[in-house]
Amino acid sequence: MRPSGRQPDQMRPVSIETGFARHAEGSALIRVGGTEVLCTASVENRVPSFLRGKGSGWVTAEYGMLPRATHARGPREAAKGKQSGRTLEIQRLIGRSLRSVVDLPALGELSITLDCDVLNADGGTRCASITGAWVALRLALGRLVATNVLRQLPLRGQVAAVSCGLTAAGPVLDLDYAEDSIAAADTNFVLTADHRIVEIQASAEDAPFTQDAYFRLFGLAQQGVSVLFDAQTAAINAAEGL
Repeated sequence: MRPSGRQPDQMRPVSIETGFARHAEGSALIRVGGTEVLCTASVENRVPSFLRGKGSGWVTAEYGMLPRATHARGPREAAKGKQSGRTLEIQRLIGRSLRSVVDLPALGELSITLDCDVLNADGGTRCASITGAWVALRLALGRLVATNVLRQLPLRGQVAAVSCGLTAAGPVLDLDYAEDSIAAADTNFVLTADHRIVEIQASAEDAPFTQDAYFRLFGLAQQGVSVLFDAQTAAINAAEGL
């Protein structure tokens, strides 16, 4: 039995609230069980120097956790004067994941920054960030189309992410902290709605795991992201009155 009482293939409750940040071009507060992440999309009429004059846009991300997002207070990274390696790795993952479904040349010379701020952490914060950031990005792009900045949405599809792991209960979907902290293997799957792979992170914490176990985890992930894609679509439809 899982600590939460869920079935091995059962996601935590998922909800996505749009329009939470009033000043951002797009925003989404995503809740996956006890994990809550505020994702905002900010549009700027410029691109990084390496893209200047090349007719291509840019999508990037920043990630951070509030000091009391976890059980004990964590110091603000700004106070330490540098970001941790974990933070840098996660925000690069979020940026890569979102860029995978954006037609950057069609965006023109605009930059969109996705800020993902963890309000409460209970496992799967990077996955929730990717899933919520896609909604914030989609809303920002929709706003650019509505205001005639863009002629059409420069999107190639949806992207979402979910964690899976090997625990005493066997392969399970959507790890919370109680499971993540003791899992024998931990995996994060970033997948598109048309069944393509963006990125897979997998590591054995104890002994190596088998190919069969990996494919069982992959199957759970495919099942889990289908729930997330439905939540994303429902959030966009509600926000745009569809």
